[in-house]
Amino acid sequence: MTPTGCIRRARRSGAEPVAQRLAVIADCHGNADALRAVLADIDREGAARIYNLGDHASGPLAARETLSLLRGRGDMLSIRGNHDRYLLGDPARMGPSDAVARAQLGTAELDWLAALPATAREGAVHLCHGVPTSDLRYWMQAVTPAGQVVQRPLAEVAGEIPAGEAAEVHLCGHSHLPGSLQVPQGSLIVNPGSVGLPAYDDHQPVPHVVENGDPAARYALIERGAAGWVVSHRRVPYDPSRMVALARRHGREDWAHALATGWFPRPPAGQRARSHPAGGATGP
Repeated sequence: MTPTGCIRRARRSGAEPVAQRLAVIADCHGNADALRAVLADIDREGAARIYNLGDHASGPLAARETLSLLRGRGDMLSIRGNHDRYLLGDPARMGPSDAVARAQLGTAELDWLAALPATAREGAVHLCHGVPTSDLRYWMQAVTPAGQVVQRPLAEVAGEIPAGEAAEVHLCGHSHLPGSLQVPQGSLIVNPGSVGLPAYDDHQPVPHVVENGDPAARYALIERGAAGWVVSHRRVPYDPSRMVALARRHGREDWAHALATGWFPRPPAGQRARSHPAGGATGP
């Protein structure tokens, strides 16, 4: 896996190269300021299309503002993530991050979320949130019984591609970890990282923490040229102070710390971490 820089696909179909730059975003989680910075960078880079891989609004931040930014882009293809599904469920059964976001959303926003597909295919590019058959599993990572997040074996990664799926590039999110990987079939798997949440904890399949160690927003650019696909992972600094203040206003010091530092806070020695339904204390 290549977490930064560029990777070229060694094998590609016989189609003629198309010089078109495409942007990939995922996991905004209600962070409107990070999203605004990323969209501005995408516009400066001249991307012709934006692929948005879901988990748009969930979080104790600015859910409605975030969806307004996303819904206003005519150049964007969006799919849903697991937290987008949760936001359409019973508010009484939601985890705390989803509940705060749901309270900010009206009928128009919920209808938009409900209309999103779970996966999509456009040309040579396939979009999913987690893996093609589930929005709850990491594609390139696994969680050990001890709660360590590690690279999945290549055979397992390649095995997630459905039989007969001939996309040249598979886009995924969910883990919030940027990376690119080429499977033996020749296609690329690309995770752009998270626009809005650089660190979180989760209790499925076992308690674990994912963290980038960097508060910057993340996204990716993909472009097919004469030699194959090029993937550029982009790091976009922005001022997280307004989002940090919103998290603290909702009593979420864990989110505030993650947004400000890119690391998830550890509980004091002897104190157990919190656990919440529907995606852990923070949740991917």
